[in-house]
Amino acid sequence: MTIRDLKPALVWEIFDEITKVPRPSKKEEKIRQYLLDFAAKHNVPVKTDAIGNVVMSRAATPGHENAPVLILQGHMDMVCESNKPFDFENNPITTIIDGDWVHADGTTLGADNGIGMAASLAVLIDPEIVCGPIEALFTMDEETGMTGANNLGEGMISGDILLNLDSEDDGQIFIGCAGGVDTVCTFTYQRSLAPADFCYLKVSVSGGLGGHSGGDIHLGHANANKVLTRFLWEQSQKLALNLVEIDGGNLRNAIPRAAHAVFGVPESAKHAVMADFNDYCARVANEYAGLETTLKVEIESAEKPEYVIDADSTLAVVRSVYSAPHGVVSMSRELEGLVETSTNLASVKMAGDDKIVVTTSQRSSVESRKWDIANQVEAHFQLAGAKVEHGEGYPGWAPNMNSTIMRVIGDAYTELYGEKPLITAIHAGLECGLLLEKYPNLDMASFGPTLRGVHSPSERMQISTVGRFWDQLKLILKKVADLKK
Repeated sequence: MTIRDLKPALVWEIFDEITKVPRPSKKEEKIRQYLLDFAAKHNVPVKTDAIGNVVMSRAATPGHENAPVLILQGHMDMVCESNKPFDFENNPITTIIDGDWVHADGTTLGADNGIGMAASLAVLIDPEIVCGPIEALFTMDEETGMTGANNLGEGMISGDILLNLDSEDDGQIFIGCAGGVDTVCTFTYQRSLAPADFCYLKVSVSGGLGGHSGGDIHLGHANANKVLTRFLWEQSQKLALNLVEIDGGNLRNAIPRAAHAVFGVPESAKHAVMADFNDYCARVANEYAGLETTLKVEIESAEKPEYVIDADSTLAVVRSVYSAPHGVVSMSRELEGLVETSTNLASVKMAGDDKIVVTTSQRSSVESRKWDIANQVEAHFQLAGAKVEHGEGYPGWAPNMNSTIMRVIGDAYTELYGEKPLITAIHAGLECGLLLEKYPNLDMASFGPTLRGVHSPSERMQISTVGRFWDQLKLILKKVADLKK
């Protein structure tokens, strides 16, 4: 069985097509062309803006022309994470069915937000659907900057109500989200000749669970950058240590799953370092027992380099990355169990011949606290001598408990399944905050099927909830069609 054999057939068939189209963030040319070809094939009206967003439309079912215009919204790009070599720019995603779940073969699945795109496209061409006027908005580069939503062209949408199809929990309606900002810290170092009496070692951290830096930040998954620099810091307290290279994490919105460093220590200390490493591995395994079951920390000999990073810069990087804040900062007092503020120590990368760049990502549903934690990160790395810059960031989306579309979604869910859905907010960035800035009168809510492990190769989608999501969406469309402007 393949995913094309699953029900609802139209949604899964379109989702299967989407998995075959490469769509890394900032490289959405192929998926955009797929959308334009889809519109041409099915005679769907379509328009694009200068930044690359796509809007398709469907006329109202006869008799419902006076209903509010409803916008279905999702994003084109996907997070590209893999536990094996994989060319996301050219290769299709391979999907695997495992019981009630579908996942990819060693990579992210791209259900975030491929399933939202698939559902929107299915709405545009399903002749059985009853609806008012529909606009389907597909934005670009949501995952690495929300570029599409931030630069949405004037006149691209005209709707009164927006359904964001980019959330990940069946039975939940999201009416708020966190805002976010990235903080980039750059160290400039000098190169020194590698000491002749040093030996060189490579420590690698791999196999971490990682996950979404918003939705999974409260789960306590290991941050590979922290695991790596913890050992380096312990050794720096005992002996001279020089970094040769360091690399960890990839994306600002993913908890780092892997990291490595090559470093030198005096030859006379090698056996003591190896003994310390064995003790360190035992401590890490004990601390993450039952959670990080595939986490590995390994050490091996490395070739002697010609140059090393100077000793002062080595200590500045090791100390600051090890001690940098990461994880939950505070919990919401308004919505039980919701993270209010967090920070993700996302990546550590060599840049050119003399720089190391540390990227972090801060989130909060309270704008002032978002900037407070971002400023704390800035102060932390300033003390270590780094140059610090903040990105533009994006706003949060404040809950509206009087939302009409929230009630419509809730009524549809209760009618279908005999119970009330959970009304909540999400500690992740949705494009709703930016869209609300541009269109302050929009009535918005977000819902979707159940996804787990997003932004990591363990990303998976629960098959049974896709059918529930589709049935719910169809009933919502009908209920909105019965509303009057």
